[in-house]
Amino acid sequence: MKSDSASSSAEGKRKVLFLCTHNSARSQMAEGLLRAMYGDRYEAYSAGVDPTAVDPRAVRAMSEIGIDISGQRSKSTQEFLDTVFDQAVTVCDRARQACPICSTEIELPARTPRAREVIHRSFLDPAATRGSKEEEMQAFRKVRDEMKDWISQTFGDDGRTLFSP
Repeated sequence: MKSDSASSSAEGKRKVLFLCTHNSARSQMAEGLLRAMYGDRYEAYSAGVDPTAVDPRAVRAMSEIGIDISGQRSKSTQEFLDTVFDQAVTVCDRARQACPICSTEIELPARTPRAREVIHRSFLDPAATRGSKEEEMQAFRKVRDEMKDWISQTFGDDGRTLFSP
């Protein structure tokens, strides 16, 4: 088990875990966005309650704005049992309902990832959109852009004080 002080990296970056149902689209895009936008301040991770595979439409939507998430993979929350995160962000209602998949009891042995703070910000599931290929991609782009704005407000210079140590 890692100690409390081990949660932030040696470079002083804060660790953020994005949680979603399948770790296939929303949490993957959020991980890629935070890493690309504020990788100098944050270490971004993602995991799912019931992980599957990264949705190729999420990879495409991110590549359209110059962010490559093709090397990311879908992960289970179980992969992060020994990690204490500074923040865990649930990006869908099912992940929120499954909490305490993320425990704020950082001193206790855990069967779930642990975080000092859990934030909930639900985004619509773009993978649930049915229609033409273009309509489906529009749903991914919309969620991507909403996430980008939210991450900028929450983790960027305007939101920097929200998570001060």
